[in-house]
Amino acid sequence: MEKYYSEGTGRTPTIIFDAQGKLEISGRSIPENAIAFYNPVFEWLTEYPKHAPSHTEVIFNLEYFNTSSSKCILDILRKLELLSEYDKSVLVKWHFDEGDEDMEESGNDFKSLINVNIELVMK
Repeated sequence: MEKYYSEGTGRTPTIIFDAQGKLEISGRSIPENAIAFYNPVFEWLTEYPKHAPSHTEVIFNLEYFNTSSSKCILDILRKLELLSEYDKSVLVKWHFDEGDEDMEESGNDFKSLINVNIELVMK
């Protein structure tokens, strides 16, 4: 399976998905059309469970994301939930800056909505 890479801009995050089990999304996520931007990510994640190693680590290191990106992040997490159907584990590390209560709260919200191990990491 090919690595997925998307260079970040002022409006879109850097996305580095390695089929060896290391996935990372970092930066700002305020694309004009979040669905169009994240669609290749969804396609990659649909195939990933078939090729994934026994453990996957996912790092979210976002400065900011808008409402439409929030829905896409939730969809990403839902796709990661499916790894358990393949007897594979996943750990999500949700990074946030010290004092950034909004980003910390977002991590807790996702944690309560998804059946994936999400660890909140204060920077």
